[in-house]
Amino acid sequence: MSKFLFFDTETTGNTPDDFLCQIAYKNGDEIFCELYKPSVPIPPEASAVHHITNKMIADKPAFRESGDYSKLKELFENPEIISVAHNAKFDLNMLKKEDIEPKNVICTLRLARYLDKENKIPRYNLQFLRYYLDMDIDAQAHDALGDVKVLEALFVRLKNKVVAECGGDEEKALEEMLAISARPSLMNIIPFGKYVGKTVEWIVGYDCNYLEWLLAEKTKNPVDEEDWIYTLKHYLKK
Repeated sequence: MSKFLFFDTETTGNTPDDFLCQIAYKNGDEIFCELYKPSVPIPPEASAVHHITNKMIADKPAFRESGDYSKLKELFENPEIISVAHNAKFDLNMLKKEDIEPKNVICTLRLARYLDKENKIPRYNLQFLRYYLDMDIDAQAHDALGDVKVLEALFVRLKNKVVAECGGDEEKALEEMLAISARPSLMNIIPFGKYVGKTVEWIVGYDCNYLEWLLAEKTKNPVDEEDWIYTLKHYLKK
């Protein structure tokens, strides 16, 4: 049976110039959560989300200089471990900056999108799904350890659905979850702009020029836009 490593990072922001300042994980019965001093200050905008301040990390070591680094690198890069995260691409980018690259990854964000075939869920961020799916979990939002608790509960729920789709075959379901996580999501609903709430499929027949414009805009700054670029090219047949 594969071991699942549920993890989350808190960071100084979401740009290429940002770094992690907290990492938490749950590996079986082992729970880990620690703060580190990033190479750039934590801006107020980030502190307002995760409530980690520069005072809190002032005496902490940098992640790579900490006594935890070697253990975490070995754990994440263990080929027997499957790392699980929500919007895993973001956390993986942060780990890659620290020279850590997990071997096997499942993204619960991409799983949730894939399984919502009737487009019933309006948003897919972790805390929204927590309450939308009525998951009763004692966890503080936007705290790395709190998010890990929600993440594990969400994963169990999504995994059960994939196993059911695979006729109860857990190994096949695991392969499917890894495959879904490895490719960009096909987005269904536009959550912004003049066509907010409309399906991309409807817009391609009504105002194809809008999708052409949107693709050009997303391509200008492709950071974290992989799913939308993939979706727009799919519907525009490019």
